[in-house]
Parts: sequence; C-alpha cells; structure tokens
Amino acid sequence: MTPRPESSGSRPKGTAGEKIPEQPTAAQQKSAAKKTAVPKQAAAKKAAPAKATAKKAAAAKTTVGKTVAKKAATKKAAAEITAVEQPAAGTATAKKAAAKKSAAKKTAAKKATTVKATAARTTAVKAAAAKSTAADTVAGKAAAGKSPAARNTAKKVPARKAGTAKSAAATTTAAEAVAKKATPAEATAKKATAKATAKKAAAKTAASKKTASAKKSASAVKKAPARKAPAGRAPAGVAASAQAVPPEMEVAVSPAVDAVDRERLLAGTHHAPHSVLGAHPVPGGIAFRAFRPYALSVTVVSGELRAELHADGEGFFSGLLPLREVPAYRLVVEYEGTVLETEDPYRFLPTLGDLDLHLIGEGRHEELWTALGAHPTTHEGVTGTRFAVWAPNALGVRVTGTFNFWDGTGHIMRSLGSSGVWELFLPDIGEGELYKFEITRPDGSRTQRADPMARRTEVPPATSSVITSSEYEWGDAEWLDRRAEAPAHEAPFSVYEIHLPSWRPGLTYRQLAEQLPGYVKNLGFTHVELMPVAEHPFGGSWGYQVTGFYAPTARLGTPDDFRFLVDKLHQAGIGVLMDWVPAHFPRDDWALAEFDGRPLYEHEDPLRAAHPDWGTLEFDFGRNEVRNFLVANAVYWCEEFHIDGLRVDAVASMLYLDYSREPGQWTPNEHGGRENLDAVAFLQEMNATVYRRVPGVVTIAEESTAWDGVTRATHHKGPSGFGGLGFGLKWNMGWMHDSLQYMSHEPVHRKYHHGEMTFSMVYAYSENYVLPISHDEVVHGKRSLVSKMPGDWWQQRAGVRSYLGYMWAHPGKQLLFMGQEFAQGAEWSEAHGPDWWLLDPGYGAEPDHRGVRDLVRDLNAVYRATPALWRLDTDPAGFEWIVGDAADDNVLAFLRLDPEGVPVLAVSNFAPVTRQDYRLGVPDDVPAWHEALNTDAARYGGSDVTNPDPVKPEPQSWHGRPASIRLTLPPLATVWLRPA
Repeated sequence: MTPRPESSGSRPKGTAGEKIPEQPTAAQQKSAAKKTAVPKQAAAKKAAPAKATAKKAAAAKTTVGKTVAKKAATKKAAAEITAVEQPAAGTATAKKAAAKKSAAKKTAAKKATTVKATAARTTAVKAAAAKSTAADTVAGKAAAGKSPAARNTAKKVPARKAGTAKSAAATTTAAEAVAKKATPAEATAKKATAKATAKKAAAKTAASKKTASAKKSASAVKKAPARKAPAGRAPAGVAASAQAVPPEMEVAVSPAVDAVDRERLLAGTHHAPHSVLGAHPVPGGIAFRAFRPYALSVTVVSGELRAELHADGEGFFSGLLPLREVPAYRLVVEYEGTVLETEDPYRFLPTLGDLDLHLIGEGRHEELWTALGAHPTTHEGVTGTRFAVWAPNALGVRVTGTFNFWDGTGHIMRSLGSSGVWELFLPDIGEGELYKFEITRPDGSRTQRADPMARRTEVPPATSSVITSSEYEWGDAEWLDRRAEAPAHEAPFSVYEIHLPSWRPGLTYRQLAEQLPGYVKNLGFTHVELMPVAEHPFGGSWGYQVTGFYAPTARLGTPDDFRFLVDKLHQAGIGVLMDWVPAHFPRDDWALAEFDGRPLYEHEDPLRAAHPDWGTLEFDFGRNEVRNFLVANAVYWCEEFHIDGLRVDAVASMLYLDYSREPGQWTPNEHGGRENLDAVAFLQEMNATVYRRVPGVVTIAEESTAWDGVTRATHHKGPSGFGGLGFGLKWNMGWMHDSLQYMSHEPVHRKYHHGEMTFSMVYAYSENYVLPISHDEVVHGKRSLVSKMPGDWWQQRAGVRSYLGYMWAHPGKQLLFMGQEFAQGAEWSEAHGPDWWLLDPGYGAEPDHRGVRDLVRDLNAVYRATPALWRLDTDPAGFEWIVGDAADDNVLAFLRLDPEGVPVLAVSNFAPVTRQDYRLGVPDDVPAWHEALNTDAARYGGSDVTNPDPVKPEPQSWHGRPASIRLTLPPLATVWLRPA
C-alpha cells in the first residue's frame, strides 16, 4: 500500500472490532528504514520474494501498521518486487536505480527461474518541528522527473515495468481494511506467494494492534454518527470500500498547500482558492485542505468516517484520505472554547453561470441585483449566502463581516475569469449579518468597501452592508393593473414633493404609512415625489449624494418597511415617484470611489471624473459594467419597490462635457462638440429599458437647458441629429424661474415684466412639461413661496393663492414642495421639516394658513374632475389665449380645452385692485359661464370678491372673439369659469 504522509492527518476508522494502523512519525520511519535496509550484495543472492519489514511502533502518540506490497512471479518472467512508501514531513523524490533496472531487464530477457529482487530503497526523513509540519514542501513526482524542493530528501524507488500485464499489486489500503475486502488484483497473485504475504501481513497487524492498544494517537480515527447527505451530492456514510483507492494508483502526493498558494492565500491575493482548498482527487486518494485561521483542529466528517486533518500551521489543515471520489462531507472546527460543525465553503461550484457573466460583460444584465451582491439562498442543497462583487482591478477579494469577526482572512473569493466578478458561497450565513468586501488593490494595499449592490445598509453614520431578503407580500395589484391605462402626460398629474426624514421628523416608514397616504389623499394630489431614498452618508445632502444605490435609507427602517409605505400609498390611490441620482457619487473611501484601487465607477480621466460643483465624482457612462449598474438600478426600484416613476436629477450636468468647466478643463467629443455622447447613450438605454420592462411608469428629467428632444422617443432624431432621450416628462425650469421672478416684483412694476409670464407659451409644447415649485426654490436664502411675494401679510397670501391658481391652469403638470401647501413663511430645513404648528387651532394665524391648504385641496379636486386642464397638456389644440398682452392691467386670460372642445376659462389678476366689469372675449357657443374656483373666496382667506351668478356672453366682439363677457376680477386672484 501507499502510506499517507504525516501531514495527512487521521485516517478513517474501520468497522466495529477493527482498528486501522496509525501513521508513523518521521523518526519512526527513519528508524524502520535503517532496520529494514538490505545490503545490495545480499539482495542479489536471494531468489525469494522481497521481505516485508515489521517496524516497531514509537511511543509518541502515533502508530503505524505497514503492509509491504509484493509482486508474484509470472510463469514466463520474474517480476520486480517494489515496496513503495510515501515520505512524511519531507517530500521524497522517487528516482530510478539505473543499475538495478538494467539487471532486472537482463534477468527478464533470459527468463531465469529465480527472481532477483532489487535493494530496498532508503528514505531520509526530516522530523517536523513542534506544532508545525512541512507546509512548504512540494510533492515530488517521479514519473515527470521533477526536482523536489531544496529541503526534500531524494529517495530511490525501483522502476515499475510498464509492460508487465500479468503482474498485480497486493496492496491492502486502510479503506479496504474497514470493509474487510481485498482488491480484485490480489486474487491474481500466486497461491504460494499469497500465503507468504498473508503470513507476514498478519505478523505486522498483530504488532500494530499491540502498539495501538498501548496508546491511541490524538489523531486516531474516531467513529461519528451517520449524517444525511445534502441533496444533489453523494450520500454520506457510503462504505469505505466503495470509494477505496485501487492499488494501481500512482504514488500519493502530499496534501499540504504548497508554499506559493499558501503565501497568496495569507496575503489575500489568490484568484482561485477553490482550486487549492476543499477536497480534490490527487494521486493516492482525496486531499482535504482547509484554511481556518485561529482554529485548534479541523476534522472531516462523512457519514461514519471521521478524520482529523493535520495542522500545517498558520491556520492551514490538510489530510490525504484513501478514497476514490470526493464524498459528501462537513467540517468540525474546534476553536478555543467552542466547536463548530459546518459545510466547507470551498466544496461548492460557482453560484453564477456563464449567461450571467456574459450579460455583465456586455452591460446588458437587466436584473443585475439578482446576480451581484449578497443573497441568502440554498445552493447544492445547503443554505447560506452567496456573495458576488465586480472588482476587475483587484488582486484579491475577501468577505469580512460579523460572521467572521471582521477578519476575512479565511473567506477568500474566487475570480470568475475575465468578467472581473469575484464570488463565494458561505454556508450557514443568513439574513441580518453585516458585511463588507476586503479588496487587495493593485499596489498591494487593502481597503474595506461596502457592497455597491447592497440592498440593505446599516443606519448612518455606520457604513456596513447588511444581508437581506424580502418576504413582503404586496397588496397593490389593483393599482398596478390600472396605472398603465393612460400615459402620464395625458392624465391628471399633480405631485406633492416630500423629504421623508423631515416630513414628520422621527417617523419610520411604517409610521409614515399611517399618516402620509391619508394626508396626501385629503389634499387631492395624484402622486407623491420622494426626495432620494437611496442610502446616503450625509443627511445634509438630502439624499443627493448616494453611496447605496440599491438600498433604501436605513434611517427609517428596513427595505420591506419601505415597501409597506409604497404599498399603502398605492392602496390609497396615490402614485409614488422618487428622485434618482445617476449623475454623480461622493468620494467616501468605503464606497464607490476608486473601488478596487483604480478608477472604476468614475471616469479614468480626472477632468471627466471630478464634478466641479459638488466635489463628487461623475460616473463613467461609457463603460459597459457601469452603465449596466445604473440601468439595472432604475429597473430595480420600479420592479422591486413598485415605484411608479423616476425623477432623474441633474441631467444637464450629465449631457455637457463643459458643464461648469472653464476652457481647457474639458475635452470635446469625437465630433468636436460639447455633448457627452456616453451620457446620451446611457439615458436613452435607461429610458427604453424601463418603459419596456415596467408598463405604466414615467421617467422625468430635471434638465435645466434647452437640450433638444428630452421627451422625444429615442428612435426619433431631431434637428441636432440626436435621437430623443426618451423621458416621459421634463421639469420646466424656465417657467419656474420666470414666473417666480415676475411674482417677486411689486405689482406696480409687474407691467414691465409681463413677458416673464407669457414667454412659457412660446415653448410650452416643445417637451412634455412638469411645472415645479420644488425644494430647490425654498432653501438657501431663496425664501419660501409665500415669502417671495411682495406686500403685507394679506397680499403675500393672496399672491400665493393667485399664483397657485394660475399654475394649476397652465399647460403642464404640477409639483409643490411640502410646507408650501399651507404658506409656511420660513425656509425648509431638513433638521426640523415643515412648521406644522402653523396649523394648530390654538395659533392665532392658523386660519390664514389653513385657508391656503384648503385652496390647494380644491385646486386638485377641480383639476382632476376637469379633463380640459390635463388631457391635452402636450397638444397645442388644448390652449387658446384670450388676452396675453394686458400688461398695464397685470391680467392674463386663456382657455383650456379637452379633446371634445369643452373649455375652461382661466383669468388671473396680479394687481392688488378689484377690476369691475372687466370685458373678455369668449367663444359664442357657450350660453353661460359660472365660477368653478375663485382664489379670493373667504374660505381661503380672501376678500370674497366673487361672481356668484352665471355670466352670460354679450354679442359684442372683443379680443378677436365674436362674443364677450364682463367679470368682476378680485384683487391678486385667479378665477376659473366653466360652461354653466
């Protein structure tokens, strides 16, 4: 047989009543070798088969029973007798004895009747130092003629005759002893030789049993209870003889991890740890290798087999078991004070397939979050968590977290080829554990990074990622079924913008779900827009500097808690939009910046990477994997959280290479232009993918320039030669700035700025617009909406009311930031949110604020019930001027029409005086008009100048119309009239 080296550890125990000879120490083998050495002269004279030498067992905790392999002579030729031994601590190199081989060949040619034996080889063995084994030795391979390590001792091995077809080995393995069976090869031996061999083997076994009974080794094989094998693998507890190594197998090798692999594993730079660690077929059996830093011992358990691996030092353990194939097994790992039984992470196949890797490389994996990141799962019948991260420049990646006390030394990930993806399945690791990736950079330094694909994070300022899975059951099927009935630009669409952490400070997602849906529904808004909810480290950024693109902020609860909030809003009939920030990301050294030691998510050109305004980094939109990261992220929020729309932040900064850059700080594109062609392609792909995968959603661009075709289809080219960006809606920043500028003037001066209110209709149908009064307009010294208005407190509130009435009637959708619905006087602050105390009945001015909120409610109610105000928002047929040039009067009047031609007349008087019998031209096919809404009504806090009775047209042409009406226009008010 081929004995194991010392570093193999314990061997399987036999069945009841049997004992397996134990492994000798290096000193024992050396002593036995000396005693059994036969002089060459004496060996040449002997004609009998080579003798087997019984060795004396050492008293040092290990014993061994060796059987000497013999070869019987055939009828026509004498066979060589070869005794082969595996070196222990030092690895011996088998060399051919040329002289003896020549003599054997001559003897075979003459067909001599006597059998000449070759001299038994001698083995020089070096004893292992205390608590350390030969972890750095390299197994010598005699057949290949390779040189051993410098410290290995060469050993001569008689050559095997390749052409001896009838010779059979008579080796008995340890596994065969367990099964009490002999190999078929033994049956071919000569009867006489077999008897002699059996007699000598019996003597050896008796000696071994005697020694073993005196003292058992600490690494002796123990019996373990049978364990059910994991699904999909060979059943545990298979009889050892069924997997026993046949005697024909070549010389066994040392199972210890070689020096090069050992150094790379310790340094965290190994790209293929699964090729070294785990269980692998090798000459001589199955080599088991484990890397368990701080462990006292590691034992392999497979059914009834239990083998303690040899401690090779520095956390490495190894052993060679005489098995034919890799069994189903587990590891029992002993640490100081505890014993852990677990699966071996390095016995599993990759959790990602070729299709995943191909799509990632092409940048087309639309469900990237299902491939990368951390996912609790069952893999090959074993529960655990699979980790995967894209880090193509890394020398090595390890997983670190609470499950390994933030020491990732023993959890090395493998590289999946040229994809740049690293992967590892960790058994017994589940939801709630914290983790990061420890990356070895190209310069050899290390960095710990949060998972870019993390779907849950710690509460900031903590930065770890959290393993999570969702069990949430949605209840919004009805909402999802009908949200695609009409596109957003042809449906009522009024939006309440919210900063969730400060709307009601201190509330969690689930607590917000109890209050927010009712409040928004009462006000009549069709949608809420959430300022960024993706995880961000600094609350003062309001969420616009994102580090966790796939994780809702943990400040307010778990991802499923956020799902609960969205679900409740849907059940209340309210759509959910969220701000999405693909333009840039912060430079935090635990996040995306130079993620694997080199620019990865950011552009490699520093001028292209650095955002000049915000001190952040811009994404490299031209890199497939980065583009994929962002496109999949847009899909992720819509599919996983049922988000109804994405408002894309800072689009202008993405579109222009010279955005906020001086000459010389940017490089033109390939055509010599200033357009960022990579960003254009990314936005087109994102929009096309989202609209294709998630019917009923809408994407909205915050684009502050006159870029052509923001809301045009991607396949329709415009005058500039570009296809459209493919957004559904665009924020009308021009309208917002112009109209607010006009309202900020004293009424006496407004006639000089009248064009600021009418200019928007010049381009109103160039895109599909949203009219935003957003958070950006009520912070940083810009003052709140009511505080922008001139005059005393009454005039300020009247100005807000008239402005909101004009805004809701203007072509386009509406957006209003929280706090402005009740005329909050102070600027918004994320530290305390809206001034809700203004609505406290005990506050003296409460009716003033409540009146504005009541107006917003009625604006939304009339708006939603009047198709003329939203059905043709993007069609010029839905708008007609009545009078747009009454600058001296500060009056604007226009018609809004639905597809059937039913009109609504909107008239705004931005002067603080009442205008009696103000004549306006109107269509002559409407018999009478009545007020549908008047912002000066007493219930809103106005002066209650109204037109209570229906107003009938007179056959007097005015403003180019065949008929006209006379109205009383309230001061600083907007009036809506519908056909009576």
